[in-house]
This record gives sequence, structure tokens and C-alpha cells, in this order.
Amino acid sequence: MAEYMISTDTSCDFPYEYVQQHQLPLVTLFYSIDDVMGPDGSPTLENLKSFYNKMRQGAPTKTQQASIEDTEKLFRTILSKGVDLLHIAFSSGLSGTANAARLAAETLKEEFPDRKIMVVDSLCASMGQGLLVDSAIRMKEAGKSIEEVAQWLEENIPHLCHLFTVEDLKYLQRGGRISKTTALVGTMIGIKPVLHVDDEGKLVPLAKVRGRKQSLQALVDRMEQQIGSYRDSKQRIFISHGDCEEDARYVAELVKQRFGYEDFMISFIGPTIGSHAGPGTVALFFMGEKR
Repeated sequence: MAEYMISTDTSCDFPYEYVQQHQLPLVTLFYSIDDVMGPDGSPTLENLKSFYNKMRQGAPTKTQQASIEDTEKLFRTILSKGVDLLHIAFSSGLSGTANAARLAAETLKEEFPDRKIMVVDSLCASMGQGLLVDSAIRMKEAGKSIEEVAQWLEENIPHLCHLFTVEDLKYLQRGGRISKTTALVGTMIGIKPVLHVDDEGKLVPLAKVRGRKQSLQALVDRMEQQIGSYRDSKQRIFISHGDCEEDARYVAELVKQRFGYEDFMISFIGPTIGSHAGPGTVALFFMGEKR
């Protein structure tokens, strides 16, 4: 079996320690806050807290997808080692990063005709993408071939469920996810939306809940509706948060009580996703019957 490497991009929101432990190559997306541009690349805890504190103080943010040139550079570094490449990209429904990866791969196939270059559009975001990458890494460590892992990914992407709730509607409004009127009225009466990533990899609203605690509980209620036959699987549950770890751990405890799961990965939402969702976002990821 030919040797291969797995890569992804920085929107997967893995903790720095995980990236280092698995020597995981990352294509870098960029963000700016207060008009200062920087890379979104497994930032330190201190930098993440600073980012969210600035957002709370009203600092404007922007994001920038990974370029074809940067993607090509990373791919070339990997392929030059004489190994094949499986790249798992941020959802094409939310960013042009997956398309940049495909274009980079096509260019490099001429330069490395003997190497396999596979690009998988995760149709996922944040640690939903991370869950896929983690599964791929574990399959590789178990001896699965690049083709077997790629096939598993394509078959299971439709079963990777994302559930989000946000604390402040203004960030969704800034990103065009909801109207200014909806944000204003929702804020006045304490509405907290529950959103998900659909089969096209786009972020769409699912429900409206009144109150923060109720919105966190609604994530787990919705999980019960979606998990189906995956309920009895021994899966790892992923939770990411916008500088609200206590709320993320509250959701983890609810999931543990209701489903009996013990294996959790909890991490910060990085600046790429956090710029659009804002401080106080909590996201829950798991394998289910349908998205």
C-alpha cells in the first residue's frame, strides 16, 4: 500500500496540541480584526481570548479564503516527499477554499504524475470538519488505504450533523445570515437561533428558542431527533465554542447524561468561523441518520 498523508485547512478548529501531535499539515485561511490581517492557524489560547474580547468590544472582522498559491505550496511540499495526498477541505457551501484545493491539485497532477492527489469537499465547518479529519487519521493509523478512507468520507459526509446556537444575533446579521430587523427583534425578546449545516454545506436556521440555557438544551434535543441508528455507536462527540467553555461543557454533560457518550473533544472556534458566529457560539457535532 502506497504511503500517504492527510491534510486539511485551518477552519477545522483543532487545538494546537492536536495539530502538533498528529503533524497535521494545514492550508491557512486568513482573518482581520481592527483592520490587522493575520493567519488563522491553530492560534494560542491567549490569542483566541484576545480575538473574542476585541469582538465583544466592537472590533470589525473580515475573513479571507485560502489562496490557490498557498494551497499549491503546501501540496507540493507533501508530494515532494514521495507520498500520496488526501486533503479534506472546508465546505464549498461556505468558502471557496475547497475549489482552490481542487485547482491546486489539478495543477500539481502534471508535476507529480505518479502521485495520487485526492481532494474531498467536507461540506462541513469548524469541528464538524475536524470530526471528519480525526476519523480519517484514525482509519489511516488502522492501516486503511487512501482509497478506503476517501470512500468512507464521501459515504459519511451526509451523516455528519452540525448544530449551532449563538449568544448575540448581530454577528449573523453582519454576515447576512439574518436580516437587521430579525436581529433587532430577536435580541429584544431574547430569541436564540439553532442553526445547522445542510446537505449542501450551507449554514441555515433550524429553530428559534427563547433564552440561553434553553438554546443549549435545544442542541441536545435536536441531536436526539437526528441521531437515529447512530445512537448506539461508540462515537467521539465534538463541541466547539466562541470563548464560552463553561457552556460547551454544559452541553457535553447533557449529551453524556442522555446518550451515555464518554469521548468528547472540546475546542475553541477559530477566527475564520468565529468572525461570522461571534463570541458565545456553541456548536455540537456528531454522526447521525441525517443532517
